[in-house]
Amino acid sequence: MAKPNYSYEKRQRDLAKKKKKEEKRLKKQSGRPDADTASPEDVSSEENTAPPTGDTTSD
Repeated sequence: MAKPNYSYEKRQRDLAKKKKKEEKRLKKQSGRPDADTASPEDVSSEENTAPPTGDTTSD
């Protein structure tokens, strides 16, 4: 019977953890600018009172 390669299994678990952690960090980073600029209540009141100005296109 073959001996289990624990080092390989540990490496795969570590890679999966790193990948998941990186995805979570990117998700947080992409959502952060919206949360820092204004709360949802502020955004809705601004939209109702004044027309949007400036460049509204996003890349």
